[in-house]
Amino acid sequence: MASSSLSTKPFLGSSRTHSFSRLPSDLRPSPHISFRSSKLKKLQIQAAGSTYGNYFRVTTYGESHGGGVGCIIDGCPPRLPLSEADMQVELDRRRPGQSRITTPRKETDTCKILSGISEEVTTGTPISVFVPNTDQRGNDYSEMSTAYRPSHADATYDMKYGARAVQGGGRSSARETIGRVAAGAVAKKILKTLAGTEILAYVSQVHNVVLPEDLVDPYTLTLDQIESNIVRCPNPEYAEKMINAIDVVRVRGDSVGGVVTCIVRRCPRGLGSPVFDKLEAELAKAAMSLPATKGFEFGSGFAGTTLCGSEHNDEFFTDEHGRIRTRTNRSGGIQGGISNGEIINMRIAFKPTSTISRKQHTVTREKKETELIARGRHDPCVVPRAVPMVEAMVALVLVDQLMAQYAQCNLFPINPDLQEPLSLPKLEPANVSL
Repeated sequence: MASSSLSTKPFLGSSRTHSFSRLPSDLRPSPHISFRSSKLKKLQIQAAGSTYGNYFRVTTYGESHGGGVGCIIDGCPPRLPLSEADMQVELDRRRPGQSRITTPRKETDTCKILSGISEEVTTGTPISVFVPNTDQRGNDYSEMSTAYRPSHADATYDMKYGARAVQGGGRSSARETIGRVAAGAVAKKILKTLAGTEILAYVSQVHNVVLPEDLVDPYTLTLDQIESNIVRCPNPEYAEKMINAIDVVRVRGDSVGGVVTCIVRRCPRGLGSPVFDKLEAELAKAAMSLPATKGFEFGSGFAGTTLCGSEHNDEFFTDEHGRIRTRTNRSGGIQGGISNGEIINMRIAFKPTSTISRKQHTVTREKKETELIARGRHDPCVVPRAVPMVEAMVALVLVDQLMAQYAQCNLFPINPDLQEPLSLPKLEPANVSL
């Protein structure tokens, strides 16, 4: 039925006559789409937009108000001790309803591993993770079924697909990131087990409240410091200022944005590949794929453009372990697209939440101008809950790059004069500054 209905329609546009008719017959596009079995391979699409990674591949699935969300992890090494508790720790940091400055939606986000684990270790086969949705309120989105939320994905999903899941924003909802965080927990464990790599993110800005960089020591920063308050800023004084800034807009039905800073300690050297797969490019893609992101910078970032080369260059020295190090770290732990073993640091900007309960001008799906006061439960500021999301995406990049490094550069014995094994001495901060 599908074949016959499609074959009666013209190929491009509503008219059967196109400028293509003036082309030689062998250059004209075919006016029909055929669904014969011999042509099926040419029409196959592989999970467009929902999969990340080449060696450690993660596909997320599900929607905000559907039956549930989750992920499929393919390529995880076998014999890694892993349980649902490993994932739940990270999912609890991401879940809604944590405090007054997050969405009031109540979800336990309890995960269930459906495959890929036997006797508490990974088997090397795909790991399926499922988290049910239990607190949906589809009626909150009745007005938004016809009127587009300004700066939200509602309109562009319609423009792309011609249909969309209205309730909760569907795939554009931050609930999609549950699958990322669950997979990121696995990636973190691989990195920590194999190389001692630590990934820590924290909130460094909310609206106009900016945490000075010199108040955080990247060598001694701990998870406990980050998790000591509801905004996830490691400095108590600035954390209180950030919470107050969110409270001010929250009671007005408005929202604010902010910045999440992420550091990576003990990252193995050699991760990343020239030219198109530079490590910073992969990190930027991964971070910018998160909902509400608007900017990415690493190392000196845009501020580095104001320096001269003599000021910006990171001079080398040899430390007490005989390792080549840099005295400063304006490169952000990456040079030439490849990790150099220093601390990787990056900053990700998040916009104010699009869905707000204040009157805004918009249009309907029928292209009629109207006004909208959005209902539903939404974060007045996304950055406190974005912290574990950023960590997860960074972990997914690094574990994929680590496996790529093994596949290409570690099949034969390393060159000990220039390379080093993954078991690294602890970085000492004495002679290194950012």
